[in-house]
Order: sequence, then C-alpha cells, then structure tokens
Amino acid sequence: MVECAGRVEGKVAIVTGAGSTPGPGIGTGKATAVVLAREGASVLLVDLYPERAELTRQMIEEEGGKAAVFGADVTQAAACEAMVRAAVDAFGTVDILVNNIGLASLGTVVDTTEEVWDRAFDINLRTAFLASKYAVPVMAAGGGGAVVNVASISALRGDGTVAYSAAKGGLIAMTVDMAYSHGRQGIRVNAVAPGHITTPMVMSVSAPGARAEFMNTMRSEAGLLGTAGTGWDVGWAATFLASDEARWITGVTLPVESGVLSVTPLMMAPYLRAVPDPGE
Repeated sequence: MVECAGRVEGKVAIVTGAGSTPGPGIGTGKATAVVLAREGASVLLVDLYPERAELTRQMIEEEGGKAAVFGADVTQAAACEAMVRAAVDAFGTVDILVNNIGLASLGTVVDTTEEVWDRAFDINLRTAFLASKYAVPVMAAGGGGAVVNVASISALRGDGTVAYSAAKGGLIAMTVDMAYSHGRQGIRVNAVAPGHITTPMVMSVSAPGARAEFMNTMRSEAGLLGTAGTGWDVGWAATFLASDEARWITGVTLPVESGVLSVTPLMMAPYLRAVPDPGE
C-alpha cells in the first residue's frame, strides 16, 4: 500500500459508482473511495447496487477508515437530493464529490440508436449534473469544496463510441462551466480522463479467448509507458485534484492514460491489424 499523507484529512466525500463490477482488479469508483478514505476522508459510497458498495465499505473499515453505503439510481433527481442529505446526516457536510458513473457503448453516429444515445447521456452526464446540483449548495454553504468528474480520453480522440464520447465531452464542458460559475464560492471543479485502464467492468465486457488476451495486451502497449493502468491510477489522480495540494487548480481535465493521447493511430496499426476474430 502506498504511504498516505492525510491529503483530505477530516473531509467528507461522496463517490458515485463506488462499488465494483464482480471480477479481478478494482473499479475506478471503488479505488477512488478507498484512496480518499486512506487519506483521511469519511466517504459516502453510492451505487445502484449497494451490495457492491458494501464490499468497498468493508475494505475501508478493515483499514481503519470511515464509510457508509447509500443505494441510489443517480439518474433521478430525488435520489441525488437524498444522497447529499444522507452524507450530511452521516458525516455533517459535503466537501468532495466524485462523479464516477460511466457506461460505454460502441457505435458510430449512423448505427447508434436513439435509445443508446439517450442512455449514454443519462448515465454519463445526467448523473453528474444531478449529483452536482444538490452537492454544490452544501459545499458553498460550508465555504467551498472540490468536484472531480471522471470523463474519458474517448472525449478527446475518436474511438468509435460516439454516444459515450459525446456524453463524456459534455462532462468536460460541464466541468469548465462549473469551475467558472462556482469558483468564487470556493469550489474547484476538475475532471480526470482515464485511458485504456483494466478494470473488472472492462473485463466483464471483453470477449473470451484470444481477443480478450489481445485487448489486455493492447491496453498495456497503447501508451508510452507500455504498462497497464488500473482503477488505482484514477483513484490517486482524483484524490490529488480533491485535495488542498491542488488548491489553485480548477477547470482542467487531467489525462491518466500513459501518454496515449501523444500516440498517433499509425503507431497502433500493427496491433490493429492483428486483432483476433471474436470467435477464436
């Protein structure tokens, strides 16, 4: 375990999507919640599947941290309002909000259905809008806070996920506007843009066999470091942006992607030509 320095000691954080899809590894929400707790925050763990958030709570409390679970569908305004109220009731206030909900879907503008488009915006953007809508006034009343939105490099370069990319692009735009609108209330708003990290959710949608093995290799080889990224990398970046170490940083998007945005598509051509057939 990385040595901790109390970066958010005494703060209260809400992390949405704080559970983790079953499987090996750790999701970005779970990792972020655990790192925040290790760094001294009390964390409200919000998830559509509270049993998954319960596993995060157990991990935090086994390490001596403080956490509580709140099951909610954060596409709904009433649930987000209740979520913020639950954090205040449990821990006294809200200092940090991490909007971590996300769901990717393949498709171009031609073959993406209206239903897929609408769902992408509900899951990836509406959730952050509603959670922020109710958390920001509490932060402002308390003298300030920090919001961290988990976006994606898909919003910054094409990858054939038009609905997801557009929604995450909207999240980045919302990040900038929130930073503008609430900076004088002492609220900083930033985003993290993860790259090709390996998480249980990613693994759960990977085809089995040779293609899954190939995709794991490609995620490692895609960036300049040639190593695999995990949910922990996102968790540490989000915690930094939420901490006072980032006290003069707002309105930015921090890529966490092994430099993949510096890699041209032509550099990936040898790997792309070698993609195994899904049936293999």
